[in-house]
Amino acid sequence: MVPVQDGASTQGENLLLPPKETQFESTGSIRQRQSSPARRMGMTRKLNRKDFKDSENPEESEKRHKEKELKPLYKELLYTITHLLGKTHTKEQYSAKQFQDYIKEAFSMTEDEHKTISEKVQSMLPPIYSLKVTVKQAKGILGKDISGFSDPYCLLSILCESKDSRGGGSSNKPQKAVVRGSAKGRVLQTTIKKQTLNPIWDETLKLEFEDISNANFHIEMWCVKRTCFLIRNTDCTILYILHYVLILITSVMLILRDKDEEVSLVQKLDEFRTNFHGLRRMIKEAKKEKGQDDFLGNVVLKLKDLHCTEDTWYNLEPRTETYPDRGQCHLQLKFIHKERDETLSAGRSPYVNYCGILQQLVQYHISKQQDSKPWKGDLCGEGTALLEHYASQNDISPFLQDLAKWVAYSKLYQSLEVDSTVLFQQITSIEYHWDQQELPNQQKQELGDSLHGFLQYGLCLVSKYRDIYPPTPKTTPRLQTLLRVLVQICKTRAFQKLNPAQFDLHVEVADAVVDGTEEWFNIKKGLHQPMTKDPLESISALYRLIGEVQEDIRLSKDVWNKVFVSAVQLDVFTVVYRKLDSLLADELQATLSQLENQIDQPLANALFPVYLTLQAIHKDKAFLQKRGKLLQLTSFHEDFRDALPYWLNKAFSTTIERVEKAVQVDQLQPLQTGGVPIKHSSSAVDIAACLHPVAQLWEQLSWPDPEEAFMLMVKLTEDVCKIASMYCKMLKTRVKALSVDSDRESAIKMLCVVVNDLEHLHTVLTSLPQQLRWAGLRERTRHVIGDAQFQNTLPSQLQRTQSSLNREIRSAVETLGKKLNKDIETHVRSMASRQRLPSRSTEDAVVPLMKYLEKELQYMNENLVQENFNSLLTPLWMNSVKILHQMSTQGDSNMVYFQRLLYALQCLEQCFHAEGNGLSLETLHTEEYKTLRANLTQNSLSCNQLIEKFFERKVWEQKVFNGEKYGAVTLITSYKRSENKLHVEVLNAVNLIPLDSNGSSDPFVQLSLEPKHIFPQVEPRSTKIKSCDLNPLFEESFEFMITLEQCQSPGTCLLVTVLDHDTWSHDFEGEAFLSLKAVPGVGGGQQNPTPAQIRLPLMHPKPNSENTLKLLEARKGEREAQAFVKLRRQREKKSQET
Repeated sequence: MVPVQDGASTQGENLLLPPKETQFESTGSIRQRQSSPARRMGMTRKLNRKDFKDSENPEESEKRHKEKELKPLYKELLYTITHLLGKTHTKEQYSAKQFQDYIKEAFSMTEDEHKTISEKVQSMLPPIYSLKVTVKQAKGILGKDISGFSDPYCLLSILCESKDSRGGGSSNKPQKAVVRGSAKGRVLQTTIKKQTLNPIWDETLKLEFEDISNANFHIEMWCVKRTCFLIRNTDCTILYILHYVLILITSVMLILRDKDEEVSLVQKLDEFRTNFHGLRRMIKEAKKEKGQDDFLGNVVLKLKDLHCTEDTWYNLEPRTETYPDRGQCHLQLKFIHKERDETLSAGRSPYVNYCGILQQLVQYHISKQQDSKPWKGDLCGEGTALLEHYASQNDISPFLQDLAKWVAYSKLYQSLEVDSTVLFQQITSIEYHWDQQELPNQQKQELGDSLHGFLQYGLCLVSKYRDIYPPTPKTTPRLQTLLRVLVQICKTRAFQKLNPAQFDLHVEVADAVVDGTEEWFNIKKGLHQPMTKDPLESISALYRLIGEVQEDIRLSKDVWNKVFVSAVQLDVFTVVYRKLDSLLADELQATLSQLENQIDQPLANALFPVYLTLQAIHKDKAFLQKRGKLLQLTSFHEDFRDALPYWLNKAFSTTIERVEKAVQVDQLQPLQTGGVPIKHSSSAVDIAACLHPVAQLWEQLSWPDPEEAFMLMVKLTEDVCKIASMYCKMLKTRVKALSVDSDRESAIKMLCVVVNDLEHLHTVLTSLPQQLRWAGLRERTRHVIGDAQFQNTLPSQLQRTQSSLNREIRSAVETLGKKLNKDIETHVRSMASRQRLPSRSTEDAVVPLMKYLEKELQYMNENLVQENFNSLLTPLWMNSVKILHQMSTQGDSNMVYFQRLLYALQCLEQCFHAEGNGLSLETLHTEEYKTLRANLTQNSLSCNQLIEKFFERKVWEQKVFNGEKYGAVTLITSYKRSENKLHVEVLNAVNLIPLDSNGSSDPFVQLSLEPKHIFPQVEPRSTKIKSCDLNPLFEESFEFMITLEQCQSPGTCLLVTVLDHDTWSHDFEGEAFLSLKAVPGVGGGQQNPTPAQIRLPLMHPKPNSENTLKLLEARKGEREAQAFVKLRRQREKKSQET
């Protein structure tokens, strides 16, 4: 490594600070963090200015600073401007006049001061102009030796153009050995690199010149001729030449042989050409004089076209076109002043002057900024160009330039608004240069002190990050960049070598955050200190302090943690949370210890928000990344145990007051909100809103002790049940008060609203276990509270309240139902009393009842919620069925009377079912309903229909009758549709009972078609009498002329009666019934069916067992019915059934 020049003086240190600020000193070695004087100085940098006793007048101090510091720097810049060399890398090139105007304003020089200093500069000795050339390396050069490599070296010189050359008289052909044969300038040479095509020199040479306008820089690259090898191996050289001759001859022969092949010919010509050039080269090399070197290429540059510093790869130019591609050469060029006037620097090194100029220009640039944004590290074009000229002329290395910028910017950062990215860029540049150049010891000391001092200052800023970097999108990136700068400093090899002691940035940042957090907490504590010893004021101050802590924890979690984790991998949320947890626990204990045995309702009310805020802070522990020792606020709820009963009492009393106010203003009218009908009143909505804070209180408390939490839940549930019961009583009182001066319709409407309000309250209580999270409480208390105790306490308590509420709802519904039941009974009686009005039909008679029900039920449906409406419908339906049943037993046997009752029952059923929207069919079809319907249906039938029903039942009894107790009769029957003829053949009778005194009977069979009103023209038929025979054989056939329609009528049957012939009267042997629908040909659809034989057991009727006969018997005005009943009663008298 090439060392850069030393020479920094202690005088230069003051140039890096404003004239009214003291110097920031730091020791060379690493300091112990415990003492950390730099940290303390950085933390109180601005505050400690008042400790500096400056008895000098500020104007005189500024004047002295200008004379001793600024004017020498101004003289340096004027000297630099006067002797400018090269162009700068700025976008625009500036004249000397522009530079002078710029520095005159930047250094606040008057015109007279500028003129005086300019005259001094003009009288100074001019510098010696030099071009500092560093030949770095070359690549891809020609191989001049037979081995294919070269032994290159470079010749460097600066030559002035001749008058002929400037006039354009010279030819464009490259000259041979311009530098080697030149006697016009000094020629410098590099070392020789053996056997390589990519030589590396890295050698620096300085070339002086006088006039930059007509001077050219020349560098020629040569290859050392290895003469000894050619002299001692002449025979070998001749053999090489002969070898090439043979190759040429062979190539010519091959070309002649393959001349017809175009492709082959071209290839052979190329090979021939190559070999021929090789031969020429061998002959040329052999003819060279002893010791003559080979030319490899050159580079010619006009000095007036060069920049102050150049770092470029240049192409090596040839002398002929034989080998145009001769490789490249890497050069670093810099215009420097080899010697400057000795009176110029006043004992300061160029590095110190550069630092002073840099800081002055930066301060001037920042003062000229229009906005308040931090400085981004950019200067104006004139300032950048001047710094480049000065650094180049004084040969200040890029490393020292970056070091000067770092020192200046890092100190400006402590007094002016400088963006942290500027520091990050400079520390990155220092790391880049560290292994390339060696710093002098004094600059190493300066760099080490600067890095360590900035670390300590940065840690001071970190400790005050809350105040310096508020959580805004603009400032938080600045903190992140500062932390990245601190990390980069600790990672640099410069810091690790210059500060060999152990320095753990992660620990240092954590300690700074902890110290800053404690300081911040104490400041906030002082701001919120109570003015008096009043307990309420102390609690208020504590609440405000905890609020500040809560917000700081939130910011640490949501904002700062991302910044610290991304920059230094520090979980700042955990660090801050644990520190604030400890500080807050101590403060809480100190404050509450003063309130011991003084708790009352006002104090408890003031403590509640304190508890809630602490609860919120304690919940944030879930975001801690590392779970170490137990947090001090873990059991903070124990400090509030004495205030808990007051909180519950406050919640209960507040809720009761709100419920009372809600009922007092309630007019018991349904709410009207939008298109959705709400059938309860305002107090029902308020009661739900009033009970919600109770559930919210449970959530807010989140009492951690399971057993105490269970008792707390019991108390809350008990309070809710009390509130519900009191609301029910208040509502009943309210409806009575409002009903005094109201009409009947309004009173019913208010009663409906009350029922809906109670139902709404019932719904609210049903959702209480979910709102209070009983399931979660059950899991928490499972190990301390048994299932039986839990169920017998909470659910049973709620169920008792709901049962009481249900009783109140049923009572209100029954009150509504009583009024409707009375009106329904009135309408039913009125309907039944009109039965004898021939002008009024059954439908018309039921219309008033249905209109009344439609109106009333529609009203109830509109004013009652569905649950209460259904609970009203059920008892109303049951009572309606009861009323109809009573009416059916009180009236006479008139058919129209029962038809009206049956029609009324059917209409009521449709009304209460409401096409599925009302009561279900299962609810409607009770046993009472089924009995009533059957009774009314029968009583509504005509005499003929009753007789048909009678024979249908007899046919059914015949089918289910078992045994032949009274004997049996055998028939063969068939029906011919084509002839409308029923054929009946009586075959025999068996097992008849003896009815004569001789122990036998004289039987005969009588056939008749029933009912008579269907077969009015058909006469009964009888067989012959069989004397003294209990098993008579008749074998007689009979035919009946009847239509198919008659056969298929309801109740039609063939009545078969077996009688015992006597002189005066015939005794009854038995009877049998055969449905005509069962006769072949009637139901099957055949024209000529096969006759069927059937054996029918004989039956005896049971006396007074037929309800149909009773109905017919009651109809006194129907002669046909009375005749039918008389005939059946006569048979019942002869029946042996009892």
